[in-house]
Amino acid sequence: MPGVDNFHSRLVAWAKMILPLGALALLSTLFLLARRPAEQPNIPFAEIEAMARDQRITAPKFSGLTEDGAIIVISARSAQPDMTRPDTVSVDTMAFRMDNPDGSYVTVTATRGEVDGRSRIARFLGLARVETSTGYEMETNGLIAELDTGLVTSDGLLEIRAPFGELTAGKVTFQLSQDNTGQQILFTDGVRLIYRPQD
Repeated sequence: MPGVDNFHSRLVAWAKMILPLGALALLSTLFLLARRPAEQPNIPFAEIEAMARDQRITAPKFSGLTEDGAIIVISARSAQPDMTRPDTVSVDTMAFRMDNPDGSYVTVTATRGEVDGRSRIARFLGLARVETSTGYEMETNGLIAELDTGLVTSDGLLEIRAPFGELTAGKVTFQLSQDNTGQQILFTDGVRLIYRPQD
């Protein structure tokens, strides 16, 4: 049946041409009808490189125990090592709390500071605010806290709001009493007091 063979040959020849063209048409419609990809986010590569170079810890917290048994906690918004002083960490938005064995406490906050691991000293730089459990509120230009002994000393003049009035002083020192029964606050260097009796 030469006619059947001839028809079959023509059918196969047409199929060889039509099927690849159909497949190509289907693929092209897939690409045309596909949804456009979302816009790529604008990644600030310069900022990423700067962050990679800048060794920084977010929300660090240091804690320890003094020789007298007081608990010290230092927290911050961020901290990074000082490249010129390997044992020192520069701290941004620094907070300090010392809880004494007798239940009293002292808190200090400052916009910046540093912690020296070798000498175990925390320095509060710039304006520092101090609050005590006994009702004292103070502002001074810098404080130093010795992390081993718990001794806290101001760098400069203070303005103090006390439960009984207002004070100014050249220096303040916080330390535990010799018998560890309570915290001592020692004001020195030209203390002036405005006494306001309680009603």
